[in-house]
Amino acid sequence: MNESLSPALVTSLVFSLALLANVAVKFWLASRQIRAVSRHRAAVPAEFVGTIALDAHQRAADYTVAKLRFGLLELALASAVLLGWTLLGGLDWLNNALMDAVGPRPLLQPLALLVAFAVINALIDLPFSLYQTFVIEERFGFNKMTLRLWLGDLLKSTLVGTAIGVPLAALVLWLMQATGDWWWLWTWGAWAAFSLLMLVIYPTVIAPLFNKFQPLQDESLKARVSALMARCGFAAKGLFVMDGSRRSAHANAYFTGFGAAKRVVFFDTLLEQLTPPEVEAVLAHELGHFKHKHIVKRIAGLFAASLAGLALLGWLAQQPWFYAGLGVAPNLPPAMGGAVPNHALALLLFMLAVPLFTFFLSPLMAQLSRKHEFEADAYAAAQANAQDLSNALVKLYKDNASTLTPDPLYVRFYYSHPPASERIARMGARVQPA
Repeated sequence: MNESLSPALVTSLVFSLALLANVAVKFWLASRQIRAVSRHRAAVPAEFVGTIALDAHQRAADYTVAKLRFGLLELALASAVLLGWTLLGGLDWLNNALMDAVGPRPLLQPLALLVAFAVINALIDLPFSLYQTFVIEERFGFNKMTLRLWLGDLLKSTLVGTAIGVPLAALVLWLMQATGDWWWLWTWGAWAAFSLLMLVIYPTVIAPLFNKFQPLQDESLKARVSALMARCGFAAKGLFVMDGSRRSAHANAYFTGFGAAKRVVFFDTLLEQLTPPEVEAVLAHELGHFKHKHIVKRIAGLFAASLAGLALLGWLAQQPWFYAGLGVAPNLPPAMGGAVPNHALALLLFMLAVPLFTFFLSPLMAQLSRKHEFEADAYAAAQANAQDLSNALVKLYKDNASTLTPDPLYVRFYYSHPPASERIARMGARVQPA
């Protein structure tokens, strides 16, 4: 084959085109959303007049635009960092530097590469996290964190991530080395088992490190919620209130856990904003996801996609052009005297490159998610009250400063939940005046 058409060069060109397409499409979509929100900033949508005040509508518009503009800055930096790691040789340099520092140790050097990569990326993201929390969220009245609390969370998340991530990474690298050509299947099995284990231990072991969870004390609300769960045939280990207000003014409710460890969690901010019938309707919506087996379907889909991805990685890891085309000189194979395998390099390159291509599946994933939300809304309307759910949605959109006038194409591409107007209309409810 002519050198100008070598597989490595083709890989570089395809990667570059995918990166350019990602940046162009994301910038275009964000620009459309900014224009749509700004264009409707001056007036509340007709169906929400009398329910949403003009100042609240404008606050939501300004909050949305601020986040989008900041997101464009993050997109530019992330794209530059991606180029730096790949075609500009950053990952290759880091691999060689650690080879010199650690030596050609088959497990330790690849593990050091994964850890160093994670630490560098975390440091790059740190200023953006600070700005998001203490400038944007602060400006719009959502941030309740102090710098001390933020630093404490950072320290705890780093320690937890290290305690869990480093042994898991070491296990994956060992499986890649010890189980031959079928390493990807063994690795997938280990990852799937770990994911299921985390569903069980996260609610009771990890989450309490960051938030306080108190049993629901409101007896009337507890009775209402318990009756709803009994009607729906749902058993939970407990009803808990989380101190979400300690960090943010945003409100939410969710189920967490798996099997016998399932629990219902309400943000304290949610209980302050909604009436008991509205809380019941929101919970009925979440129960709808379980009734329709949305959670199980998503987990199964994730497991299937990860299996396909690891199988693909198993093939790519054996192709020299995969490394060269993404700016990395692979370590020498054992047959040529090499002592360190390329597994960590392959993992990192795969993690860096694949999102550029899977991004274009976003509309399909978002559409499926919106379908699930409509199904859960219908279930809530049947088990509780559609009007109560409609009232709760409007309050949550208002209190979370969510825009009511998104760009339709942006919605189709990104939104995992349908816009409020579509959800209310689908349920046959109406927006009630405040």
